[in-house]
Amino acid sequence: MTTRSRTRLVARPLAGLAIMAGTLGAASAVTSPAQAAPAENGRAAQAVVQTDVLSADAALTIADAAMKEAVKGKQRVTVVIVDRSGATRLVLKGDGAGPQTEESARRKAFTAVSFGRTTSELGKSVTGEGPTIADIPGTLFLGGGVPVASGGVLVAGIGVGGAPSGDIDEAIAQAGLKAVTGRLR
Repeated sequence: MTTRSRTRLVARPLAGLAIMAGTLGAASAVTSPAQAAPAENGRAAQAVVQTDVLSADAALTIADAAMKEAVKGKQRVTVVIVDRSGATRLVLKGDGAGPQTEESARRKAFTAVSFGRTTSELGKSVTGEGPTIADIPGTLFLGGGVPVASGGVLVAGIGVGGAPSGDIDEAIAQAGLKAVTGRLR
């Protein structure tokens, strides 16, 4: 089960360690009024904001369920999970998965969490001439990317790459998400 913990962060070089300490549960970062910096309008500005993250346990559960679905369908894929900021949290490369599958999966996960929609859905809207959202570096609008939300807030993205079609990649990613759906609040 996903646990929540409160971690108090301060604006010091070791603040990142406090975030890491809470990653076994869905961690939150909060600040007290004493830590807030003054804003130009005289009110206190918050120096640190609260952020929910997918727990390491949930990421492992997603990747394991996705990989089991891939093996069941005899697909050689890589599963990547990124956090809300697009940073890679987990990479699970299946037996026989090609060298391109990791980058493909990472970009799909990044795209899904960036836009809060599946990459197959986003791919349908990328048409026409001139610049589009598909021109944003690091994105990939092929099926296989699925966003993860908790309480309506995006917390991660799942990307799967390597199957012969994006529909198969996306079904594998959805199987991973289904494994934790009841644990997301």
